[in-house]
Parts: sequence; structure tokens; C-alpha cells
Amino acid sequence: MATAAPPVDERVAHVGLLRRLLVRPELASVIGAIVVFVFFSAQSSVFSSAAGISNWLDIASTYGIMAVAVGLLMIGGEFDISAGVMTGTAGLTIAILATKYGWNVWLAMAAALAIALVVGVFNGVVVIKTGLPSFIVTLGTFLMLQGLNLGVTKALTDTVQVSGLGRADGYDSAHAVFARTFHVFGADFRVAILWWIAITALATWILMRTRPGNWIFAVGGNAPAARSVGVPAARTKVALFMTTAGAAWLVGTINAVRLTSVQANTGIGQEFIFIIAAVIGGCLLTGGYGSAIGASVGAIIFGMADRGIIFAGWDADWFRFFLGVMLLFAALTNAFVRRYAERTRR
Repeated sequence: MATAAPPVDERVAHVGLLRRLLVRPELASVIGAIVVFVFFSAQSSVFSSAAGISNWLDIASTYGIMAVAVGLLMIGGEFDISAGVMTGTAGLTIAILATKYGWNVWLAMAAALAIALVVGVFNGVVVIKTGLPSFIVTLGTFLMLQGLNLGVTKALTDTVQVSGLGRADGYDSAHAVFARTFHVFGADFRVAILWWIAITALATWILMRTRPGNWIFAVGGNAPAARSVGVPAARTKVALFMTTAGAAWLVGTINAVRLTSVQANTGIGQEFIFIIAAVIGGCLLTGGYGSAIGASVGAIIFGMADRGIIFAGWDADWFRFFLGVMLLFAALTNAFVRRYAERTRR
């Protein structure tokens, strides 16, 4: 009498390449990036040249640094509306301390980082302790920082701009780390691109290979259930808000050192670009799902669209329309991928 074959453990069952690709959160953004690249390459030969690539990668790099950090926070189930204006706060702090009070640029950067991390802790603690939506808490922080940036800058300079950072002590070494260019393939690429790649790789490793990465997915998917199995949900969320603030400091530093001046309204409105880039990259607004690589690819799409429209000779007003199309396409694709992934795990 023939015996029945033992059941196959789904954990060791063979999964085909196509199925593995279809459940990846960054699938939609990768497809979108390929389509956008091919489209604008057909419109302009400059777009796909080394000079063109360096141009749109430069735009994507600072967006990408923030999109990765914001994406991690979204996977953890929260938002940070103050992320954009925080880049301006960091840059203004560095410029004011270095030009108005004679601080060394590196010391000014350390002070700006401390302020950014304090803001991150404040956002996280208020969200945890009050139970208020992070959108509301960070919207309040956004308004406070916006007022401080404008009020303090006008009080100290009688204008809305702080300039002269290039003459401060320590500027040359700071420029070498945060704003230098390197010549590759016949074009000049900004060092910010390397910062972006390093941060994306680090965030991907944390999400996929470490216990804190599991905690981020857990608190974003179901925070009460995560707490019941011992996940430090409060500490994880506060750390994510600090990560977003730290990334804002880095972007603010890169911009300030590169331009040697900072406007009081720097970063305002960019918080939605960071969130949209993360959504295009596969991060769900409901939390618990997404990837750092996808957020970076979403930023690449932003960079390509921003420069591609200019290279193609179009009116810049089409940029927002283009982003709206990409957002809807990504949201619909992400919903399909999420449902497919859930079905394959049953």
C-alpha cells in the first residue's frame, strides 16, 4: 500500500524568480524608473549622457537621503511633516554660528546635529506619550521651525538669508567631505551621491539583516501586537524620528556647505516630495511595508523628471503633472503587489 508523501514545508519550498520579484515593494518604482529613463532619453540625447546623468543624480541624491529616512519612518507607521523645514533649520544654524559668532564650521555642524536630534526626540516622545497622530505633531513642529527660521534670521541679519559661510574657519575641510566633486566618465559628480548610496545600503542592511529592522516592520504593521511579544515599540519609533532629523541635518549641511548661504525658507514644501518618493518606492501609508532601495529609486524618478523636462525643452509646469501620474501609478501598483504578497504567504 502506497504511503502518502509528506507535506512540503512552505518555508523551504522553492519560490520562482518571477514570484520573488512580484512581492518586492520596490517593483513599481524600478519599472517606473526604467520607463522614465527611456522616455527622456528619447527626448534628449543630453539626458543619457554622462553630464546629464550627473545632473539628475545630483538632484536625486539629497532627495534620496531624505526619502530613505522618511521611508523607514513610514514603514514604522509614522510621518514627519517637519523633515523639509528641518533641513533649513540645520543649514541656518551652521551658517549663523559660523558667520555671526565665529564658530568653526565643524563645531557649528555638531551643534546643528544636536539640535536636529533634540527635535527628533521631541517629535517621537510627543507622539508616543500623547497618542496624537504623528502628522499633527510634526505639522506643529513644522510651523514652529518655520517661524523660528524666519524670525531668528531676520533678527540677526535684517534679511531672510545668511551668507558668507565660505569664509569661516574649517570650511575647506567641510567642503571636501560634503560638497566636493569627482570626475568620472567625463563628467563631474557630487560627493552627495556617495552619501546617498552609503545611507541606502546601511538602511537596507538594517531593515533586512538586523533585529531593529524587524522591530521597524513590526511596529508599523501592528504596534500593540509588537509590544506584546517584547518589541520596544516606543524606543523604535523615537529612534526613527531621530533618524529622519539626522538625515535632515545631513541634507541641510550639504546644501549650506555647497551654496555657502542659506535662505530662511529653505526646505519648506519638500517634506511632501520626500513622502511621495517613499510612496513611489513602495512604502505604504499604512506602515509595515516598504524598502530603502525603493525609496531611493523613487528619488531617482524625481531627479530624472526634474532634469528631463528641462533637457526636453518643456515648460517646467509639467513637472507636477508628471509626478502626479507617477504617484498614482505607484500607489496602484503597490496595492496590487501588497495583495499578491499577502496571498502568496497564506
